[in-house]
Amino acid sequence: MSSASPTARLRRIRPDWLRDPRVWRTEVLAGLVVALALIPEAISFSIIADVDPAVGLFASFTMAVVISVVGGRRAMISAATGAVALVIAPLNREHGFGHLVAAVILAGVFQIVLGALGLAKLMRFVPRSVMVGFVNSLAILVFMAQVPEMHDVPWPVYPLIAAGLTLMVLFPRVTKVVPAPLVSVVVLTVITVAAGIAVPTVGDKGELPSALPTPGLPDVPFTFETLGIIAPYALAMALVGLMESLLTAKLVDDITDTRSDKTRESIGQGIANIVTGFFGGMGGCAVIGQTMINVKVSGARTRLSTFLAGAFLMVLCIVFGPVVSDIPMAALVAVMIMVCVAAFDWHSIAPKTLRRMPAGEITVMLVTVACVVATHNLAIGVVVGSITAMVIFAKRVARFAEVTGAVDPTGTRVVYAVTGELFFASSNDLVHRFDYRNDPDDVVIDLSDAHIWDASSVAVLDSVETKYAALGKKVTLIGLNEHSARFHANLSGELTGSH
Repeated sequence: MSSASPTARLRRIRPDWLRDPRVWRTEVLAGLVVALALIPEAISFSIIADVDPAVGLFASFTMAVVISVVGGRRAMISAATGAVALVIAPLNREHGFGHLVAAVILAGVFQIVLGALGLAKLMRFVPRSVMVGFVNSLAILVFMAQVPEMHDVPWPVYPLIAAGLTLMVLFPRVTKVVPAPLVSVVVLTVITVAAGIAVPTVGDKGELPSALPTPGLPDVPFTFETLGIIAPYALAMALVGLMESLLTAKLVDDITDTRSDKTRESIGQGIANIVTGFFGGMGGCAVIGQTMINVKVSGARTRLSTFLAGAFLMVLCIVFGPVVSDIPMAALVAVMIMVCVAAFDWHSIAPKTLRRMPAGEITVMLVTVACVVATHNLAIGVVVGSITAMVIFAKRVARFAEVTGAVDPTGTRVVYAVTGELFFASSNDLVHRFDYRNDPDDVVIDLSDAHIWDASSVAVLDSVETKYAALGKKVTLIGLNEHSARFHANLSGELTGSH
């Protein structure tokens, strides 16, 4: 058996972008496009959080660079986000910037702990209809975020947006060597600058930073009082950030047909936020819009694109600040509209799909979308959507619990066969399915085709036995499987407070 040569082994462990120049080119150009798209959004999120634009840009830089190394989902982009900005904005307004930075660091610690405890495993309980609602609502939110850029603006903005969209649709038919969004941004910038067209630009959003961020400790008293102030905001930020990041990772898994390490991603998000906090950033999480630009529009698949998105962001701001400031917002709006179209699951609302889909699935999707759009909070939408799905599922499964009774020929014994899954929703009506007064003295309840899942079912069976016992009749339970028998033995007679 021959062993591989050191050169062959080295070739196997080298990342794709080092082995294939085409992959390298795709990743580099994708990183550049994402960096351009991050700038106006990072500035906008800074405004939401009521901090200097540099704070949002620094956060996007450190989040992207750090997560490219420690994250669990390749090619996913993490940066400053609106959801995180909304959570921590009240803290900044009421207690100042120092408390905001401290909360970001504490949120990172919470995320590491939650990741280590296996929070990522809970993602398996998010139904597909909630995921579809999540994706569709994100597309709607990203589009809604562009609406202010198209309202009360000079008329040339509209033809520029149309031209940008046309370029992105047609250019890939000519060549896919260069990402269409990058071509669109460059062409529209050249046109507006050369023709002197007065339209809103990136520079109008705020001043770009002129130097790299420097690390430091948050300017707060290190006391339990401070901890009490920042902890609720930090925990909320940690949960919102993890939920958005894990759902986005799951979406990228589906798009790329690959698996990601959700636990590593959770811990990585925590590390990235801690680093971001020490560099004076506002924190963040995975960003769906830029991730879609990177993965779906530009075709990136490796960590290099994520790293370069952060690196290019700082280079663009510090070295090419004047040039970047001249980019018309219309060019970036066109890119984000294209992202919305690509991200939205159009199949989910096709008449053919709606006719075949169960009403419950459609309801869950619509509830998720409505909650996210109404609150602008993805976490709330996903939680409400998941709860709705659970209620619908419980109601559907509850119908499968059946009770059928048969008296033996001698008339001295009755056997009730119980079938189905017994839990709170299905077992509550069980107590009314027996003929207590007219049944013979010997009652057998056969649970061979049933499974006991919770204390509610045990309590109902106890209640049935009690009702028969009050009439001097004996009840025998048979057919319990191992789990149900153990569960019943542990709880029977212990749930009413009287023995």
